[in-house]
This record gives sequence, structure tokens and C-alpha cells, in this order.
Amino acid sequence: MKRAPRPSRRQLVVAGAVGALTLGATAILPATNAMAATGCAVTYTTNSWSGGFTASISVKNLGDPINGWTLGFAFPDQGQKLTQGWSATYQQSGSAVTAQSLSYNGSLATGAATSIGFNGTFTGGNPTPTSFTLNGTVCTGGTTPTTSTPTTTPTTPPPTTPPPTTPPPTGTTPVAINGQLRVCGVNLCNRYGKPIQLRGMSTHGLQWFAQCYNDASLDALSKDWLADLLRVSMYVQEDGYETDPAGFTNRVNTLVDEATERGMYALIDFHTLTPGDPMFNLERAKTFFAAVSARHANKNNVIYEVTNEPNGVSWSTIKNYAEQVIPIIRANDPDAIVIVGTRGWSSLGVSEGGNSTEVINNPVNASNIMYAFHFYAASHKDNYRAELERAAARIPMFVTEFGTVTYTGGGAVDVASSNTWMDLLDRLKISYANWTFSDADEGSAAFRPGTCYGGTYTGTSVLTDSGNYMRNRIRTPDNFPTS
Repeated sequence: MKRAPRPSRRQLVVAGAVGALTLGATAILPATNAMAATGCAVTYTTNSWSGGFTASISVKNLGDPINGWTLGFAFPDQGQKLTQGWSATYQQSGSAVTAQSLSYNGSLATGAATSIGFNGTFTGGNPTPTSFTLNGTVCTGGTTPTTSTPTTTPTTPPPTTPPPTTPPPTGTTPVAINGQLRVCGVNLCNRYGKPIQLRGMSTHGLQWFAQCYNDASLDALSKDWLADLLRVSMYVQEDGYETDPAGFTNRVNTLVDEATERGMYALIDFHTLTPGDPMFNLERAKTFFAAVSARHANKNNVIYEVTNEPNGVSWSTIKNYAEQVIPIIRANDPDAIVIVGTRGWSSLGVSEGGNSTEVINNPVNASNIMYAFHFYAASHKDNYRAELERAAARIPMFVTEFGTVTYTGGGAVDVASSNTWMDLLDRLKISYANWTFSDADEGSAAFRPGTCYGGTYTGTSVLTDSGNYMRNRIRTPDNFPTS
């Protein structure tokens, strides 16, 4: 968590796999108007790894306007199973699959198109359907099944056809090397399908510490600290977004652009803390994420954190909120990672007497989802670490915020506990953002008070004990795998 005064703790949240049958959110519109004989045109693209694949489908209506649609297709055999889907509600029976429209994408005028997608598993063969129907009419307008470069070749190709390879990186920044990220299993994976760990820093509230985020400080973060990630923390309450939605949206967009220029990943944090019920800000979240996802849809370095530290509410409430916000993002940016906060200030429920079982047994119905976990090393120790490790074996986790000090943001650096936490995150390849890249007058701040009113951000003389500790950890080589 974070705050000006700073009310308290941070923990975990994780989101991940979805059931194989009903996936999606919001109501389904009935299919009413008949299709013209020309039907539709479909582009089906897959990206595969050992035992799994992601499919993206673009469907174009070449017939009469329709209000509600069902896309039908069949896998080549029953070895292909749909596991997670987005932008539609899916059902599978044997090899046959149907995808029904949601409330926001059900209307397709003549010539209009929409995109949906899903993750799946397969035991062999090519998981590419050869025929599609839209509202029962065969897509005679053409289908274009394509398969992008597999990150790991799941089957042995003919000897005369060597497997294609993903081109080597053309730059040395984190984004140049790793490209568009995705969730694979419980890991965050790069464009080569290899698990990676991102390491970086979180801003403090933009309403209080805007002076800390300028060309010099961000150059220091990317070139001196060698950070992979900038978390842009936009408070909603506490004199934040609710007071000036357009202004705060512009501030976030500017910092995302600055991170992009430096080849870092940008994590957009919708920083809810008080009240702890994310539904209080549901409409604000829809408005905000519609704007920023449209603005950054063509970038490959943007990650969305839809709620920071839910507290005092059930996991089902948090899940319901996420399943209403995620389709807003997916409509503009279908490939981006989305992170969902967990119960008890993103502690996987530990800070409220719970555990990760509620998330593992009832995950968010969406793909490319991770769950947030927050901790403060001097306050949260073995029982928090044990729960994170337990959860990380089942669901994709991302530590979007943590401190080296107490949950209040103050006190001395707990070096022993911080080392244990950092070693655990490194071993499990769990990405993280440290709180906080600011000169706040508190132990968790990276810079000494007053630094942000000067011009020097590099080196160690301007850093606090926490800043020196984190700079040393982040500067160690990433060694991102590319083959």
C-alpha cells in the first residue's frame, strides 16, 4: 500500500487459469438477425508452446447486421482442450466449440469485425480448426488459419521443414529483448515462451510526488538502476483520480510514454486503498481503463493492475469487479497482462485470516491474468512467505508492491527478512515493484528527503538505506532467456 500518511499493509493477489467451459462476463445477447449467404471471414492465429497454445480469432461479418452472435468451430480431434477464454462465453463438447458474444461486442454491422481469443492445451497434432460458422452459417467469405512461431515446438516437424525461430532481439532494453509478455502456466513469459522476472520500482502518489518523475530520475531508474519496470501508482481517492479524471489520466499516459522511451515495462496501478471495496470505484475504473487501454493498445510493454489493495470484502466481490473491468481492457488491448489484487490488502487473504485457496478454487474468468501479492519485510515474514510460495505453485503471482520496512512505510530496513523475501522471489521468478521511488520522509522511500527538488538521482549518495538496498538488488544481471 502506500499513502501520504500511510495506512498500512500490503500482501498478495494472484489471478490465473479459468475453467474450460463457461468463460467470460456480462450478459449474452440473443442471436436474432439471419446471416446473408456470404457469411463471414475468419482469421485464426495461434502461438504454441509445449502442450499449450494461445489462439486469437478475428471474425468479420459479411452478411446482414446482427445483434448477438455465436461462432462455432471444431478442433481437429479431441486432444485439444480450451482452458481460458476472453471476449466471449465459451463451451466445448468433445472437439466442438462455441463462442457466444458478450453485451459489448454482440452487435456486428455488415463489414464489422470483432476479436476474441482463448488459451488451450493439446496432446498432439495441429490445434487449428478448418471451418467456422457464424450463427449457423458457414463462413464462405474465407478463413485464414495461421500459426505463429511456436515458442517451443510441440511436435517434431518433417526433416525437410526445420522449425521457424523467433528473431533474436534487436536491442538491449528489457522490452527490446522480451517483447510482448504473456502468462504461460504459472509464469510470466517473454516472446520466446521463457519464464522471466521483471524487477523495478513503484512511484508514490502522483498527486504528492510529481516532482520525482522527470527525465533525470527516469534515466537514473533505467540506466543507473538497470530497472525493467516502472509501476505508475495512481491513487483514486486521497486527492487523486476522482478529483480530476482527465488530468490524472494524462499524467499516467505521460509516464507510460516515458517508460516506453527507455525500454522499460509500465505497470498502470489503479491505486484503490480506502474504501477497500473495489466496487465503489467500478464506474471510474471502467472509464479510466477504457481510456488508457485505447491510448496504449499498440504498445507491447503495458501491464494493467485493476485494483491495488482490496480489503474488508470477499474474494467473490473482487472477482466480480475484475470480470467487469477486464473486458473493457480486452476490447482495446487483447494481449496485455492484467493483474488482479487479492483479499486482505493483496495478501491472498492472509492479513484477514484467510489463504489463497479461495483464489485457486475460484479464479478470475479471463486469460493472461496474474494475481497481486504485497508485503512489507519487517512486518510480514514466514507465514506470508509460505502462502506466497504455496499459491505460486498453482496460480501466476506478481508482487506489485512491497517494502523493506514495516507495513506503515516507516522504520529501518529489515535486511534479513528482505534478503529472504528477495531470494524467494528470485527463485520462483516472481516479478516485483518496490515501494517507493520517491523522496517521501519515510523509511520505504528510495531517495533522501529533498532529492526530488534537486537534479541528481544517480549514484548512492542521494539514496536512503532502502534505496541503496534495492538498487543493489535490481542492478544484478537479468539474464533474460531468449532460446
